[in-house]
Amino acid sequence: MKYGFNKKITILLLLVLTFTSCKDNTGPKVMYLGHTLPQTHPVHKGIVEFQKALEKKSNGTLKVKIFPDAQLGSEREVLELLQIGSVAATKVSAATLSNFVPEYNVLGIPYLFRDKQHQFEVLEGEIGKSILQKGSKFWLRGLCYYDAGSRSFYTSKKAIRTPEDLKGLKIRVMNNQMAINMVNSMGGSATPLAYGELYTAIQQGVVDGAENNPPSFVSSNHYEISKYYTLDQHSSVPDVLLIGTKYWDKLSDQEKIWVQEAADESAQAQKVFWNESVEASMKTAKAAGVEIIIPEKSLFADKSKSVLENFIEEFPELSPIVNQIKIKTNE
Repeated sequence: MKYGFNKKITILLLLVLTFTSCKDNTGPKVMYLGHTLPQTHPVHKGIVEFQKALEKKSNGTLKVKIFPDAQLGSEREVLELLQIGSVAATKVSAATLSNFVPEYNVLGIPYLFRDKQHQFEVLEGEIGKSILQKGSKFWLRGLCYYDAGSRSFYTSKKAIRTPEDLKGLKIRVMNNQMAINMVNSMGGSATPLAYGELYTAIQQGVVDGAENNPPSFVSSNHYEISKYYTLDQHSSVPDVLLIGTKYWDKLSDQEKIWVQEAADESAQAQKVFWNESVEASMKTAKAAGVEIIIPEKSLFADKSKSVLENFIEEFPELSPIVNQIKIKTNE
């Protein structure tokens, strides 16, 4: 543990020194981008497309150096590095970002989106773009959204077919109030826990299950010890590609256009990677003997209505955004 900490400090010191040295115009500008996902993840593949597109558009004058696998720390730690200007960019879950920028809380409301088409009409339209800009006052400018699928329940010993089956079960959730309220509203016992500790926690019975999308369910190897996967698809929280305003403000107008265009192109490519990964992950889970359960979603949606009601009470100023999303049609 001590070695890993020292290694992280060494990397950060090098980043600060290099970041500072890139302020002259003698060579290409380098954007340091850290995230927590493995290189096999479809979101990482989307980030690689961003890297390629930006270098091509800028004729090599803007380069991206990617640090995957949490080399620079947790999502929250890297966000803080963006805010002080030590790192230029990152990818985080909108759920994590909601601790910094309240508007992102809206995207975690259970059953907010009717389907995938509705979700991306919202995210890639005026509503989504407006939310991306809200982080600028916290030194975190959103560039685009990446598909992170829908989160569903998986358990080790008992299948979940209706919300009643959640009663008495300890379900691991992210340390996010919306996720905690959602599981509790359905009758489960929400248990915040670090993702890295989850495999052992399920194995030892500390928790009875968790909730996540298919690629994460499989890449984490949780499918080895959780033999029931209930596709209730209760929330569709996207990932967000961010750039620190301390880096963004140093770019020329043309460079900013290149960065935004590269981000938009990478978002479209990432959707394809995501769909391929979901398909492959489901095949792997089924082959390993996981029972895939398709429940009646409306039962879960009805149980979780109190989450939205409580959210509006706590954040009345965000009610207009929720209403705009709900009435968004496929025009």
